[in-house]
Amino acid sequence: MITSLWTAISGMNTNSSSLGVVGDNIANMNTTAFKGSRANFGDVLSQQLSTGTSSGQIGRGSLLSSVSQLFTQGSFISTGNALDMAIDGNGFFVVKDPSTSNGYGTSTYYTRAGNFSLDKNGYLVTPTGLRVQGYMATDVSAVGTNTFSGGVTDVRIQANLNTAKQTSKVNTALNLNSRASAITAAFTLDANGDGINNDPANYNYSNTTTVYDSQGGAHEVTAYYTKASDNSWQVHYAYKTGSSTSVTASSPVLTMATGTVQTLTFDSTGALVSDGSASSSAVPVTYFSFGDGVSNPQGVTFDYGISKQEGGTGLTGTLQLADSNQILTLSQDGYAPGALKSVNVDESGIITAVFSNGQSRVLGEVVLARFAAADQLTKKGNNLFIVSNNSGEAIIGAPKTSGLGRIIAGSLESSNVDLGTEFVTMITNQRAFQANSKSVQTTDEILQDVLTLKR
Repeated sequence: MITSLWTAISGMNTNSSSLGVVGDNIANMNTTAFKGSRANFGDVLSQQLSTGTSSGQIGRGSLLSSVSQLFTQGSFISTGNALDMAIDGNGFFVVKDPSTSNGYGTSTYYTRAGNFSLDKNGYLVTPTGLRVQGYMATDVSAVGTNTFSGGVTDVRIQANLNTAKQTSKVNTALNLNSRASAITAAFTLDANGDGINNDPANYNYSNTTTVYDSQGGAHEVTAYYTKASDNSWQVHYAYKTGSSTSVTASSPVLTMATGTVQTLTFDSTGALVSDGSASSSAVPVTYFSFGDGVSNPQGVTFDYGISKQEGGTGLTGTLQLADSNQILTLSQDGYAPGALKSVNVDESGIITAVFSNGQSRVLGEVVLARFAAADQLTKKGNNLFIVSNNSGEAIIGAPKTSGLGRIIAGSLESSNVDLGTEFVTMITNQRAFQANSKSVQTTDEILQDVLTLKR
Protein backbone atom coordinates (compact mmCIF):
# COMPACT_ATOMS: atom_id res chain seq x y z
CA MET A 1 0.00 0.00 0.00
CA ILE A 2 2.88 2.36 0.74
CA THR A 3 4.21 1.51 -2.73
CA SER A 4 0.94 2.56 -4.32
CA LEU A 5 1.17 5.91 -2.56
CA TRP A 6 4.63 6.62 -3.98
CA THR A 7 3.52 5.44 -7.43
CA ALA A 8 0.59 7.85 -7.42
CA ILE A 9 2.73 10.70 -6.13
CA SER A 10 5.26 10.16 -8.95
CA GLY A 11 2.40 10.47 -11.44
CA MET A 12 1.26 13.68 -9.79
CA ASN A 13 4.80 15.09 -9.89
CA THR A 14 5.40 14.28 -13.57
CA ASN A 15 2.03 15.62 -14.69
CA SER A 16 2.55 18.73 -12.59
CA SER A 17 5.92 19.29 -14.31
CA SER A 18 4.27 18.76 -17.69
CA LEU A 19 1.69 21.40 -16.80
CA GLY A 20 4.59 23.75 -16.08
CA VAL A 21 6.00 23.11 -19.57
CA VAL A 22 2.58 23.76 -21.12
CA GLY A 23 2.21 26.94 -19.12
CA ASP A 24 5.61 28.17 -20.32
CA ASN A 25 4.63 27.45 -23.94
CA ILE A 26 1.36 29.35 -23.61
CA ALA A 27 3.05 32.27 -21.84
CA ASN A 28 5.47 32.63 -24.77
CA MET A 29 3.04 32.13 -27.63
CA ASN A 30 3.60 35.79 -28.65
CA THR A 31 7.37 35.76 -28.09
CA THR A 32 9.29 36.31 -31.33
CA ALA A 33 10.68 33.04 -32.73
CA PHE A 34 9.97 31.18 -29.47
CA LYS A 35 10.34 27.42 -29.76
CA GLY A 36 7.95 25.36 -27.65
CA SER A 37 8.97 22.46 -25.45
CA ARG A 38 7.50 19.04 -24.73
CA ALA A 39 7.68 17.00 -21.53
CA ASN A 40 8.76 13.40 -22.08
CA PHE A 41 7.73 10.80 -19.50
CA GLY A 42 9.41 7.54 -18.58
CA ASP A 43 8.43 4.68 -16.30
CA VAL A 44 10.31 3.88 -13.09
CA LEU A 45 12.17 0.58 -12.77
CA SER A 46 9.62 -2.07 -11.85
CA GLN A 47 9.52 -4.40 -8.86
CA GLN A 48 10.19 -8.02 -9.83
CA LEU A 49 7.81 -10.69 -8.50
CA SER A 50 8.51 -14.42 -8.60
CA THR A 51 6.05 -17.09 -7.44
CA GLY A 52 7.19 -20.55 -8.35
CA THR A 53 7.06 -21.03 -12.09
CA SER A 54 5.59 -17.59 -12.85
CA SER A 55 6.92 -14.09 -12.44
CA GLY A 56 5.69 -10.57 -12.91
CA GLN A 57 6.55 -6.92 -12.54
CA ILE A 58 4.86 -4.10 -10.74
CA GLY A 59 5.48 -0.59 -11.99
CA ARG A 60 6.79 1.96 -9.54
CA GLY A 61 5.35 5.06 -11.18
CA SER A 62 6.64 7.56 -13.73
CA LEU A 63 9.32 10.18 -14.03
CA LEU A 64 10.07 13.19 -16.20
CA SER A 65 12.84 11.81 -18.44
CA SER A 66 13.46 14.99 -20.43
CA VAL A 67 12.05 18.25 -21.75
CA SER A 68 12.76 18.51 -25.46
CA GLN A 69 12.67 21.69 -27.53
CA LEU A 70 10.63 21.63 -30.73
CA PHE A 71 12.41 23.54 -33.48
CA THR A 72 9.62 23.40 -36.01
CA GLN A 73 9.24 26.41 -38.31
CA GLY A 74 7.08 29.26 -37.06
CA SER A 75 4.94 31.36 -39.38
CA PHE A 76 6.16 34.71 -40.71
CA ILE A 77 4.74 38.09 -39.75
CA SER A 78 5.45 41.02 -42.06
CA THR A 79 6.60 44.13 -40.17
CA GLY A 80 7.79 46.45 -42.93
CA ASN A 81 10.96 47.15 -40.95
CA ALA A 82 13.94 46.39 -43.20
CA LEU A 83 16.12 45.41 -40.24
CA ASP A 84 13.68 42.74 -39.04
CA MET A 85 14.75 39.33 -40.30
CA ALA A 86 13.27 35.85 -40.17
CA ILE A 87 14.98 32.56 -41.01
CA ASP A 88 13.23 30.17 -43.37
CA GLY A 89 15.16 27.02 -42.50
CA ASN A 90 17.25 25.51 -39.72
CA GLY A 91 19.76 28.28 -39.07
CA PHE A 92 20.36 30.60 -36.14
CA PHE A 93 21.56 34.18 -36.06
CA VAL A 94 24.96 34.55 -34.42
CA VAL A 95 25.19 37.38 -31.87
CA LYS A 96 27.94 38.47 -29.53
CA ASP A 97 28.03 40.35 -26.26
CA PRO A 98 30.57 43.21 -26.48
CA SER A 99 30.89 43.04 -22.68
CA THR A 100 33.36 40.56 -21.21
CA SER A 101 31.70 40.47 -17.79
CA ASN A 102 28.27 39.02 -18.54
CA GLY A 103 28.63 36.17 -16.04
CA TYR A 104 27.85 33.42 -18.56
CA GLY A 105 31.42 32.47 -19.42
CA THR A 106 30.84 33.06 -23.13
CA SER A 107 30.25 35.99 -25.45
CA THR A 108 28.69 34.11 -28.40
CA TYR A 109 24.97 33.31 -28.49
CA TYR A 110 22.55 31.98 -31.06
CA THR A 111 18.98 33.10 -31.64
CA ARG A 112 16.08 32.71 -34.04
CA ALA A 113 14.66 36.12 -33.13
CA GLY A 114 15.59 38.67 -35.79
CA ASN A 115 14.07 41.84 -34.30
CA PHE A 116 17.22 43.89 -34.85
CA SER A 117 17.97 47.61 -34.81
CA LEU A 118 20.93 49.97 -35.02
CA ASP A 119 22.66 51.33 -31.94
CA LYS A 120 24.23 54.79 -31.68
CA ASN A 121 27.48 53.52 -33.24
CA GLY A 122 25.76 51.93 -36.24
CA TYR A 123 26.06 48.31 -35.06
CA LEU A 124 23.24 45.91 -35.86
CA VAL A 125 22.05 44.72 -32.44
CA THR A 126 19.39 42.69 -30.64
CA PRO A 127 16.95 44.36 -28.19
CA THR A 128 19.43 43.56 -25.38
CA GLY A 129 22.40 45.11 -27.20
CA LEU A 130 24.11 41.97 -28.52
CA ARG A 131 25.84 42.59 -31.85
CA VAL A 132 24.82 40.61 -34.91
CA GLN A 133 27.69 38.79 -36.62
CA GLY A 134 28.52 38.64 -40.31
CA TYR A 135 31.03 39.35 -43.04
CA MET A 136 31.89 42.95 -43.90
CA ALA A 137 32.56 44.17 -47.45
CA THR A 138 36.22 44.69 -48.26
CA ASP A 139 35.57 47.72 -50.50
CA VAL A 140 32.43 49.70 -49.77
CA SER A 141 33.42 52.39 -52.27
CA ALA A 142 32.79 50.06 -55.21
CA VAL A 143 29.20 49.94 -56.41
CA GLY A 144 27.75 46.43 -56.47
CA THR A 145 30.76 44.65 -54.99
CA ASN A 146 30.07 41.39 -53.16
CA THR A 147 33.61 40.76 -51.90
CA PHE A 148 33.60 40.12 -48.18
CA SER A 149 36.26 39.68 -45.54
CA GLY A 150 37.08 36.15 -44.47
CA GLY A 151 36.48 36.66 -40.75
CA VAL A 152 33.16 36.86 -38.91
CA THR A 153 32.81 40.19 -37.13
CA ASP A 154 30.27 42.71 -35.82
CA VAL A 155 27.93 43.95 -38.56
CA ARG A 156 28.08 47.72 -38.76
CA ILE A 157 26.07 50.02 -41.01
CA GLN A 158 27.79 53.35 -41.47
CA ALA A 159 25.84 56.32 -42.72
CA ASN A 160 28.78 58.34 -44.05
CA LEU A 161 30.25 55.95 -46.62
CA ASN A 162 28.85 57.61 -49.72
CA THR A 163 31.12 60.51 -50.68
CA ALA A 164 30.91 62.51 -53.88
CA LYS A 165 32.37 61.34 -57.18
CA GLN A 166 33.47 63.73 -59.86
CA THR A 167 32.22 63.17 -63.38
CA SER A 168 34.77 61.65 -65.72
CA LYS A 169 32.52 60.50 -68.55
CA VAL A 170 29.26 61.61 -70.15
CA ASN A 171 27.49 59.13 -72.44
CA THR A 172 25.19 60.73 -74.96
CA ALA A 173 23.12 59.16 -77.71
CA LEU A 174 21.18 61.55 -79.90
CA ASN A 175 19.95 62.01 -83.42
CA LEU A 176 21.29 64.94 -85.42
CA ASN A 177 19.02 65.98 -88.27
CA SER A 178 20.76 65.20 -91.58
CA ARG A 179 18.54 67.78 -93.33
CA ALA A 180 19.86 70.65 -91.19
CA SER A 181 21.72 73.43 -92.97
CA ALA A 182 25.46 73.81 -92.47
CA ILE A 183 26.59 76.85 -90.50
CA THR A 184 29.70 78.68 -91.70
CA ALA A 185 29.78 81.46 -89.09
CA ALA A 186 32.29 81.11 -86.26
CA PHE A 187 30.73 79.80 -83.04
CA THR A 188 30.41 82.28 -80.19
CA LEU A 189 28.35 82.57 -77.04
CA ASP A 190 28.45 86.35 -77.09
CA ALA A 191 26.70 87.65 -80.20
CA ASN A 192 27.12 91.41 -79.54
CA GLY A 193 30.23 91.50 -77.34
CA ASP A 194 28.51 92.56 -74.10
CA GLY A 195 29.75 89.49 -72.18
CA ILE A 196 26.29 87.98 -71.93
CA ASN A 197 25.29 84.65 -73.44
CA ASN A 198 22.75 85.64 -76.06
CA ASP A 199 22.12 82.09 -77.36
CA PRO A 200 23.12 83.09 -80.88
CA ALA A 201 21.73 81.23 -83.87
CA ASN A 202 25.13 79.82 -84.90
CA TYR A 203 24.35 76.28 -83.81
CA ASN A 204 21.71 73.72 -84.81
CA TYR A 205 20.93 72.03 -81.52
CA SER A 206 21.94 72.04 -77.85
CA ASN A 207 21.43 70.01 -74.70
CA THR A 208 22.47 70.53 -71.07
CA THR A 209 24.00 67.92 -68.74
CA THR A 210 24.65 68.22 -65.00
CA VAL A 211 28.18 67.15 -64.10
CA TYR A 212 29.83 67.00 -60.67
CA ASP A 213 33.19 68.25 -59.45
CA SER A 214 35.51 66.57 -56.94
CA GLN A 215 33.47 67.88 -53.98
CA GLY A 216 30.12 66.88 -55.43
CA GLY A 217 29.18 70.34 -56.64
CA ALA A 218 26.76 70.32 -59.56
CA HIS A 219 27.58 72.24 -62.75
CA GLU A 220 25.50 72.57 -65.87
CA VAL A 221 27.45 71.93 -69.06
CA THR A 222 25.76 72.75 -72.34
CA ALA A 223 26.77 71.03 -75.58
CA TYR A 224 26.16 73.06 -78.77
CA TYR A 225 25.99 71.03 -82.01
CA THR A 226 26.91 72.87 -85.19
CA LYS A 227 26.72 71.23 -88.62
CA ALA A 228 30.00 72.06 -90.34
CA SER A 229 29.38 70.14 -93.56
CA ASP A 230 27.66 67.06 -94.86
CA ASN A 231 28.17 64.20 -92.35
CA SER A 232 30.34 66.39 -90.09
CA TRP A 233 29.31 68.15 -86.90
CA GLN A 234 31.27 70.17 -84.34
CA VAL A 235 30.46 70.13 -80.62
CA HIS A 236 31.28 73.13 -78.40
CA TYR A 237 30.92 72.97 -74.59
CA ALA A 238 30.10 75.81 -72.21
CA TYR A 239 29.65 75.81 -68.45
CA LYS A 240 29.00 78.09 -65.49
CA THR A 241 32.17 79.44 -63.88
CA GLY A 242 32.56 78.87 -60.14
CA SER A 243 30.12 80.74 -57.92
CA SER A 244 30.12 83.93 -59.98
CA THR A 245 26.71 85.54 -60.34
CA SER A 246 27.68 88.86 -61.92
CA VAL A 247 27.07 89.39 -65.61
CA THR A 248 29.87 91.53 -67.00
CA ALA A 249 32.25 91.36 -69.94
CA SER A 250 35.09 90.33 -67.63
CA SER A 251 33.07 87.75 -65.67
CA PRO A 252 30.48 86.12 -67.90
CA VAL A 253 28.01 83.60 -66.55
CA LEU A 254 29.01 81.20 -69.32
CA THR A 255 32.59 80.62 -70.43
CA MET A 256 33.87 78.55 -73.32
CA ALA A 257 35.40 75.28 -72.19
CA THR A 258 39.12 74.86 -72.78
CA GLY A 259 40.19 72.10 -75.17
CA THR A 260 39.87 70.84 -78.70
CA VAL A 261 36.48 71.16 -80.32
CA GLN A 262 34.98 67.69 -80.66
CA THR A 263 34.05 66.55 -84.15
CA LEU A 264 31.40 63.94 -84.96
CA THR A 265 31.57 62.31 -88.38
CA PHE A 266 29.02 60.03 -90.01
CA ASP A 267 28.81 57.91 -93.14
CA SER A 268 26.14 57.98 -95.84
CA THR A 269 23.87 55.68 -93.80
CA GLY A 270 23.91 57.98 -90.78
CA ALA A 271 26.15 55.67 -88.74
CA LEU A 272 28.72 57.24 -86.40
CA VAL A 273 32.20 56.89 -87.88
CA SER A 274 34.08 58.81 -85.17
CA ASP A 275 33.34 60.95 -82.13
CA GLY A 276 36.95 62.09 -81.87
CA SER A 277 39.21 63.69 -84.46
CA ALA A 278 38.95 62.65 -88.06
CA SER A 279 42.31 60.87 -88.01
CA SER A 280 42.08 59.03 -84.65
CA SER A 281 39.65 56.73 -82.89
CA ALA A 282 40.53 58.24 -79.51
CA VAL A 283 37.79 60.38 -77.94
CA PRO A 284 39.23 63.75 -76.82
CA VAL A 285 38.98 64.86 -73.23
CA THR A 286 37.47 68.28 -72.50
CA TYR A 287 38.90 70.08 -69.46
CA PHE A 288 36.91 72.28 -67.10
CA SER A 289 37.95 74.65 -64.31
CA PHE A 290 34.99 74.97 -61.99
CA GLY A 291 36.78 76.91 -59.24
CA ASP A 292 35.46 76.92 -55.65
CA GLY A 293 38.51 75.06 -54.35
CA VAL A 294 37.82 71.81 -56.20
CA SER A 295 40.29 69.65 -58.09
CA ASN A 296 41.14 71.48 -61.31
CA PRO A 297 41.37 71.07 -64.18
CA GLN A 298 38.74 68.32 -64.40
CA GLY A 299 38.81 66.19 -67.52
CA VAL A 300 35.51 64.90 -68.87
CA THR A 301 35.13 62.55 -71.83
CA PHE A 302 31.98 63.06 -73.90
CA ASP A 303 31.28 59.70 -75.51
CA TYR A 304 28.67 59.50 -78.26
CA GLY A 305 28.62 55.74 -78.70
CA ILE A 306 30.80 52.98 -80.14
CA SER A 307 31.84 54.34 -83.50
CA LYS A 308 33.12 52.42 -86.49
CA GLN A 309 36.68 53.51 -85.70
CA GLU A 310 36.23 51.89 -82.30
CA GLY A 311 35.18 48.61 -83.85
CA GLY A 312 31.43 49.05 -83.60
CA THR A 313 28.65 49.38 -86.14
CA GLY A 314 28.15 53.06 -85.41
CA LEU A 315 24.42 52.42 -85.04
CA THR A 316 24.19 51.86 -81.26
CA GLY A 317 24.66 55.45 -80.12
CA THR A 318 24.51 58.81 -81.89
CA LEU A 319 23.05 58.84 -85.41
CA GLN A 320 22.52 61.30 -88.24
CA LEU A 321 19.15 60.56 -89.77
CA ALA A 322 16.46 62.59 -91.51
CA ASP A 323 14.54 63.16 -88.32
CA SER A 324 14.34 65.91 -85.74
CA ASN A 325 17.23 66.67 -83.40
CA GLN A 326 16.56 64.75 -80.20
CA ILE A 327 18.27 63.15 -77.23
CA LEU A 328 17.91 59.36 -77.13
CA THR A 329 19.83 58.55 -73.95
CA LEU A 330 21.95 60.65 -71.60
CA SER A 331 23.98 59.59 -68.55
CA GLN A 332 27.10 60.49 -66.60
CA ASP A 333 29.15 58.71 -63.93
CA GLY A 334 29.42 61.40 -61.23
CA TYR A 335 27.20 62.11 -58.27
CA ALA A 336 26.72 64.46 -55.34
CA PRO A 337 27.24 63.42 -51.69
CA GLY A 338 24.41 61.34 -50.25
CA ALA A 339 22.99 60.54 -46.82
CA LEU A 340 21.85 57.08 -45.79
CA LYS A 341 18.23 56.66 -46.86
CA SER A 342 17.41 53.00 -46.32
CA VAL A 343 18.90 49.55 -45.82
CA ASN A 344 17.92 46.42 -47.74
CA VAL A 345 18.67 42.78 -46.89
CA ASP A 346 18.21 40.03 -49.47
CA GLU A 347 17.65 36.28 -49.06
CA SER A 348 21.39 35.66 -48.90
CA GLY A 349 21.76 38.06 -45.99
CA ILE A 350 23.58 40.67 -48.09
CA ILE A 351 23.09 44.15 -46.63
CA THR A 352 22.83 47.01 -49.12
CA ALA A 353 22.70 50.66 -48.11
CA VAL A 354 20.76 53.04 -50.35
CA PHE A 355 21.70 56.73 -50.26
CA SER A 356 19.71 59.86 -51.06
CA ASN A 357 21.72 60.50 -54.24
CA GLY A 358 20.51 57.23 -55.75
CA GLN A 359 23.74 55.33 -55.10
CA SER A 360 23.90 52.03 -53.26
CA ARG A 361 26.68 50.21 -51.41
CA VAL A 362 26.98 46.57 -50.38
CA LEU A 363 28.11 46.79 -46.75
CA GLY A 364 28.20 43.19 -45.56
CA GLU A 365 26.43 39.89 -45.11
CA VAL A 366 24.69 38.36 -42.08
CA VAL A 367 25.87 34.84 -41.22
CA LEU A 368 23.86 31.93 -39.85
CA ALA A 369 24.79 28.89 -37.77
CA ARG A 370 23.39 25.36 -37.57
CA PHE A 371 23.92 22.44 -35.21
CA ALA A 372 23.85 18.66 -35.50
CA ALA A 373 21.50 18.51 -32.48
CA ALA A 374 19.82 21.91 -32.16
CA ASP A 375 17.34 20.58 -29.58
CA GLN A 376 20.26 20.04 -27.20
CA LEU A 377 21.24 23.72 -27.09
CA THR A 378 21.14 25.36 -23.69
CA LYS A 379 18.60 28.16 -23.14
CA LYS A 380 19.85 31.42 -21.65
CA GLY A 381 16.66 33.47 -21.77
CA ASN A 382 15.82 36.44 -24.02
CA ASN A 383 15.51 34.02 -26.99
CA LEU A 384 19.20 33.12 -26.65
CA PHE A 385 20.93 29.75 -26.79
CA ILE A 386 24.50 28.65 -26.18
CA VAL A 387 26.40 25.56 -27.27
CA SER A 388 26.17 22.52 -24.99
CA ASN A 389 28.19 19.29 -24.88
CA ASN A 390 25.36 17.47 -26.66
CA SER A 391 24.46 20.03 -29.35
CA GLY A 392 27.68 19.85 -31.34
CA GLU A 393 29.72 22.82 -32.46
CA ALA A 394 28.25 25.62 -34.58
CA ILE A 395 28.60 25.33 -38.36
CA ILE A 396 28.72 28.95 -39.55
CA GLY A 397 28.24 30.19 -43.10
CA ALA A 398 26.31 32.46 -45.43
CA PRO A 399 22.52 32.05 -45.75
CA LYS A 400 21.28 29.75 -48.53
CA THR A 401 24.40 27.58 -48.19
CA SER A 402 25.06 24.34 -46.29
CA GLY A 403 21.42 23.94 -45.35
CA LEU A 404 21.39 27.15 -43.32
CA GLY A 405 18.13 28.48 -44.73
CA ARG A 406 17.33 31.85 -46.26
CA ILE A 407 16.69 35.31 -44.84
CA ILE A 408 13.25 36.92 -45.14
CA ALA A 409 13.75 40.63 -44.54
CA GLY A 410 11.01 42.87 -43.21
CA SER A 411 9.45 39.94 -41.34
CA LEU A 412 9.69 38.17 -38.00
CA GLU A 413 9.19 34.51 -37.18
CA SER A 414 6.33 33.93 -34.77
CA SER A 415 6.24 31.35 -31.98
CA ASN A 416 5.65 27.75 -33.09
CA VAL A 417 3.30 27.16 -30.14
CA ASP A 418 -0.12 25.85 -31.21
CA LEU A 419 -2.65 26.97 -28.63
CA GLY A 420 -5.15 24.20 -29.41
CA THR A 421 -2.53 21.50 -28.95
CA GLU A 422 -1.38 23.04 -25.68
CA PHE A 423 -4.95 23.11 -24.33
CA VAL A 424 -5.40 19.43 -25.17
CA THR A 425 -2.12 18.59 -23.43
CA MET A 426 -3.14 20.72 -20.45
CA ILE A 427 -6.46 18.90 -20.08
CA THR A 428 -4.75 15.52 -20.43
CA ASN A 429 -2.21 16.40 -17.74
CA GLN A 430 -4.93 17.77 -15.48
CA ARG A 431 -7.01 14.62 -15.75
CA ALA A 432 -3.94 12.44 -15.16
CA PHE A 433 -3.06 14.52 -12.09
CA GLN A 434 -6.61 14.11 -10.78
CA ALA A 435 -6.55 10.37 -11.40
CA ASN A 436 -3.26 9.99 -9.54
CA SER A 437 -4.59 12.05 -6.67
CA LYS A 438 -7.60 9.70 -6.60
CA SER A 439 -5.18 6.79 -6.22
CA VAL A 440 -3.65 8.53 -3.21
CA GLN A 441 -7.12 9.05 -1.77
CA THR A 442 -8.10 5.41 -2.34
CA THR A 443 -4.87 4.14 -0.76
CA ASP A 444 -5.47 6.41 2.19
CA GLU A 445 -8.96 4.98 2.65
CA ILE A 446 -7.57 1.45 2.57
CA LEU A 447 -5.01 2.39 5.23
CA GLN A 448 -7.82 3.76 7.35
CA ASP A 449 -9.63 0.45 7.02
CA VAL A 450 -6.48 -1.39 8.09
CA LEU A 451 -6.14 0.79 11.17
CA THR A 452 -9.76 0.14 12.16
CA LEU A 453 -9.12 -3.61 12.05
CA LYS A 454 -6.90 -3.26 15.09
CA ARG A 455 -9.67 -1.62 17.04
